[in-house]
Formats: sequence, C-alpha cells, structure tokens
Amino acid sequence: MHFVNAKTILTPRSMNIYRGCMHGCIYCDSRSKCYQFTHDFEDIEVKQNAPELLEQALQKKRKRCMIGTGSMGDPYIPIEKELGLMRRCLEIIERYNFGATLITKSDLVLRDLDILTRINNKTKAVVQMTLTTANDELCRKIEPGVCPTSRRFEVLSACRDAGIPTVVWFSPLLPFINDTKENVEGIVDYCIHAGVHAILCFGIGLTLREGNREYFYAALDKNFPAEPVKPSLKERYIKTYGYRYMATSSHHKSLMIYLAELCHKNNIKLGTSSIFKWIEEFPEALPEQPGLFD
Repeated sequence: MHFVNAKTILTPRSMNIYRGCMHGCIYCDSRSKCYQFTHDFEDIEVKQNAPELLEQALQKKRKRCMIGTGSMGDPYIPIEKELGLMRRCLEIIERYNFGATLITKSDLVLRDLDILTRINNKTKAVVQMTLTTANDELCRKIEPGVCPTSRRFEVLSACRDAGIPTVVWFSPLLPFINDTKENVEGIVDYCIHAGVHAILCFGIGLTLREGNREYFYAALDKNFPAEPVKPSLKERYIKTYGYRYMATSSHHKSLMIYLAELCHKNNIKLGTSSIFKWIEEFPEALPEQPGLFD
C-alpha cells in the first residue's frame, strides 16, 4: 500500500479512491496491462486527498447528479475499515445533496448503511454488488479475499430493509466452472429473497487479455488441479479460446434465456444499458439550495 495526493477524483461522475485490490478474484479484468498500472495490483494506491478533492468538485458542479465508484478498485477493500476515506466521501455527497451509487463485494458497506440511508431519503442511493456463484465453497476459490455469496445476500437484504435499491452484477460466470443452470437459478433465488431491483448481465463468460489471462490460468492450476487422464481446466481454456478477448460459454444462449425467464417471472429488471441509465438517473424534483451552485 502506498499513498498519493491525486490531482483529480471525478471522471466525470465516478471516483476511484483506491487503485488496485486485495480481494484476489481470479478473473479480475482490472489486472489487464491495458490499464497501465505502474505498481503491483495488490500494492494499493491510496488517494489520501480524495475527500478534499471530491468536496472541491461538488462545490463547482452546477447540477446535482449521481456520484459513483469506478472499477479500478473496490471502495471497501480491508484498509478502508482503518482509513475511512469512502465514508468521508459519502458524508460529503450527503452534505451537498448529491446521489450515490457504489459497486462492491464487501460486507464493510454495512458500516455506512446509515449514511446511504440518509442519502437515499434525500436524493437517491443505489448499492451494486457482484454475485458469481451460489456456492460458498466455490466462491472462496474464485474470490478468496472477500466475503462469500451468502454474506453478500445478507448485505443485499439489509439494504432492502433500509429501503435502498440494489443491483446485482451477474458476472462473470466462468466456462467449465459455474456456467450451469443450477448456478443461475441459485443466484437469482438470492436476488428474489433479497428484493434486488435489477440484474446486470453482459453474457455468460469472461474476458481474458494480457495481464489478467496469466493470473487466471495460474489460479486455475492452483485451485482446480488436473485429474488423471482428463485435461486440466487451463488446457481446456487454451484449447477452446486461445488468445481471444471474450471467453464465451457454450451455454451462453440457453442460460441467458433461462435468466431472462426467471427475472421476468419474479419482476426483476434485466439488462445492461437500461440498468445503467436507471442507476445514473437523478431525481430532478429535488429543489436546489439557494446559493450552493452559484
């Protein structure tokens, strides 16, 4: 972990307080070389002046909007418990009457449920959470540094009880590992019982490019060792996908149809652009504070 004084924080309505991650998810696209990390991915870059930069930025905005977190690091990595930078940023968002949305896999977000509830009561707050498998044992293999799916379900349920809408990132489902009808049904069942508003799904599969591909293959060798006679998972991926960017499951079409049927039946919205549009929509009816945006 190392600290920096950043020059900016919003780009244009999204912020990365931390750059890098310690969750250790084996499929993480943010490890890709195209993002040009100048430090090890686990050597977290902490933008220690993020709250000050955010306040300066919100003071200059003439129109309120949703303020979100980016994908270059979970805002609730373990060090956030000590540093509290995300909490300070949420306090600033509340103070200036903006909306807030965040994406996380951590139950540490429950610490800030009080602020998120106040924001949602005044404007709008949306909690987004990734679910990839309904099996906690498998979850610990593919997402080893973060709370298991059953605990994330409890987080989603707590948000429901607080009146905060939630969105689940149904991604990624890994070919040969969790791209099954049973897994789709298990995740959607969690979503149903937690009162999830919408599911974001980009298809059944994952992205593989230089940087995250090598990490993913090494994790496959470690967590899913080869069996006698059978090819290893890594060998199956190489044979099936080579160096393609998209590793789409052979079950993509049938599972997407099944997912759509389950969502329609249980009144859960499903999509990508339509869901992002809903997340970003700010309640315009809120009156402006006199002089705040002059």
